[in-house]
Amino acid sequence: MTEAREAVRSYLKGREALGEPEMFLPPGSRGEALEQVRTAGSRDTGTAVRGLDAGRLARSGTREEILGIADMDGLREVAEACTRCGLHATRTKVVFSDGAADARVLCVGEAPGANEDRTGLPFVGRAGKLLDRLLLSVGFPRADVFICNVLKCRPPGNRNPLPDEIEACSPFMLRQLELVRPTVIVAFGTFAAQTLLGCRDSLRHLRGRTHLYEGFPLVVTYHPAALLRNPGWTRPTWHDLQLARRIVDGEQGQPTPRVVTEDEAPRGSGPGGGPAGAKDQLILGGRDG
Repeated sequence: MTEAREAVRSYLKGREALGEPEMFLPPGSRGEALEQVRTAGSRDTGTAVRGLDAGRLARSGTREEILGIADMDGLREVAEACTRCGLHATRTKVVFSDGAADARVLCVGEAPGANEDRTGLPFVGRAGKLLDRLLLSVGFPRADVFICNVLKCRPPGNRNPLPDEIEACSPFMLRQLELVRPTVIVAFGTFAAQTLLGCRDSLRHLRGRTHLYEGFPLVVTYHPAALLRNPGWTRPTWHDLQLARRIVDGEQGQPTPRVVTEDEAPRGSGPGGGPAGAKDQLILGGRDG
């Protein structure tokens, strides 16, 4: 009984540190519940998934089980074996992440492309090199940021991800966010931004202001691949990254929270479409929109 109590105490302390002090268990016997807690508590030893059966989690683990994985290595192990959606049948490699697990900046894209699927790394090729230069221009060397995608596997033909694919993969991204705990998130491209914020607003409307996702400041900007097709959007993207830089440096003030509807969207000129002062507005978002 002492071992079980220690497991409960250790596990709940860890969840409390993540802002989740409560624990909900599925129906079952008292013995099954205690065994689940004991196993979950053992994650604090640093061998997160090995005590849980990574293969089972990769096949059929619940959202809460994946969110309960204790460290990035364990999360990667499950993701790289994942068969939770149909994309596993067509992928070459799982594209889990790149960069520092203690980064202050977390960059999120939509899904891997052909280059990423081949190498297993996010944001490579021409778009990746452009991203590297943009990040460096505001003082974020690629090695110092954490880079991932909403999806970890490439959709065939680079089509848009399907709802069931997003549902299956989103716990991995959310757990990455919880483990890194960045100062700011940068969402690259319309799809990544809309997925994180739970909205269908245009990129023009979402850019130029600070959003919140799961309590973390989030900045929206163009995808580097779009900049290769539209070089004129490079400077607005640089301005967006400067906003992220100010948040990291603590120079961006905390405005009064308000929700801006599509009807209130600014109608400025240029690809950004946002007026001066848009940076003083805060949009709230998250898993519940």
